[in-house]
Amino acid sequence: MPKKVFKYTFPEPLIKGKLIKRYKRFLADVELSNGDIVVAHCTNSGSMKSCIEPGADVYLSTSNNPNRKTKYTWELINIDSGWVGINTLLPNQLVYEALEQNYIPEIKGYINFFREVTFEDSRFDIYAENYTEKCFIEIKNVTYKVGKYALFPDSVSSRGTKHLYSLIRAKKQGFRAIIFYLIQRTDIEILSVARSVDPEYAAALERAIDNGVEVIAYQTITNPPYIQIHKRVPFELFKSG
Repeated sequence: MPKKVFKYTFPEPLIKGKLIKRYKRFLADVELSNGDIVVAHCTNSGSMKSCIEPGADVYLSTSNNPNRKTKYTWELINIDSGWVGINTLLPNQLVYEALEQNYIPEIKGYINFFREVTFEDSRFDIYAENYTEKCFIEIKNVTYKVGKYALFPDSVSSRGTKHLYSLIRAKKQGFRAIIFYLIQRTDIEILSVARSVDPEYAAALERAIDNGVEVIAYQTITNPPYIQIHKRVPFELFKSG
């Protein structure tokens, strides 16, 4: 377990409310503490299985961008007395900052880090390099839970499958290739692949592992407004039980 602590702080104060409903995938109605009902943007395009509960406490961030259709972004929801991070864009920032601080021991020793780097017909979240090695890292946000297992994906992910095959090609061309799962909930023990949800993704992940793509999974602890990348979580390709 890493000795030092990486803690991310939301740049603006979060606003607390209660979830009314999510609809049209990217929208959610939230009742604020003053009774106002607002529309928040939901960045998560998945099913959000096991992390949707009308009436649950949520936290929203705000934006002053006049070009946005909604002022609010849905960041967190409280499920079973624990905070779950549902913003699928945030893990990229969390992992990027953690890597810059050399917090992730499995991905240490790199000098330069770049975000959103193109490789062939794909774009990976992070590219890292030092004098002897070049590395592509694709990051996935995990919120789906069944029992003690965190599972990915929570809906069919053709884009995720494409990323896995691109990582395989990168590995064959001499790059280090990593699929990094950030599990934004604490009530799990193991990460596995949701075969019943997306068998094509599961097959692609198995092939990626066979071809040397590394699987790294970490779990966060959230105490608003802080998110801590806490510890590595074991991965099982074939879920037992």
